[in-house]
Amino acid sequence: MGHFWTLITHLHTIAGPVTMLLYPLYASIIAIESTSKLDDEQWLAYWILYSFLTLVEMLLQPILDWIPIWYDVKLIVVAWLVLPQFRGATFIYETYVREKLIKKYGESHQHKSPEVKAKKKSVHFITPKTGEDEAY
Repeated sequence: MGHFWTLITHLHTIAGPVTMLLYPLYASIIAIESTSKLDDEQWLAYWILYSFLTLVEMLLQPILDWIPIWYDVKLIVVAWLVLPQFRGATFIYETYVREKLIKKYGESHQHKSPEVKAKKKSVHFITPKTGEDEAY
């Protein structure tokens, strides 16, 4: 039983970095190289949320040390953000972050150059229509 418990502990220790860093790094590289913008949005949203989670974790570390299951909860939440079946990062970004930015700054207050505005218009022709699914 001792060896089995040691194996489980090591797998648990490795699961965090693989789920939170290695797979997202690999998927981000694949997303950059693909022509689809949907996967780019997923991984940019993931890195924004992961950075925010890391910042909050650093600030609240003394409190989180008292919660014994914090690492497990974090691992489950990050797995939900990462896994393409759930697209949790995109969901959180579109539901909360984008809504707060639009509410606070609105479309008219965005400072964009004419090149970016023209590029934004042309992107609508490239991106798939709503309802079309793309493979990751």
